[in-house]
Amino acid sequence: MPVGFTKTDVERLAALARLALSDDENALFGAQLAAVLNYADQVCQLDTRDVPPTAHLLTPEAVDRPDQPRPSLPDADALANAPDAVPAGLFRVPRVLG
Repeated sequence: MPVGFTKTDVERLAALARLALSDDENALFGAQLAAVLNYADQVCQLDTRDVPPTAHLLTPEAVDRPDQPRPSLPDADALANAPDAVPAGLFRVPRVLG
């Protein structure tokens, strides 16, 4: 692994992501993470003094459109592929919290 990115660093990141890595995966991911960080370092070294700050790459005309009312999807069509639907026109989903 490159200098500054140790096996311990990879193990700590794996623990944060709740991943159980083998020694081979640890070495592979360490090399891949180091490559990503090296690339990010190259990007940070670019001279961007003459580049104006932007909040969005597209112009507002490209993403905004007039809001026009249209008919919505009928309930039967919206619920057609639902694994479990309530007669009131609602989706029933499994409980996710205790």
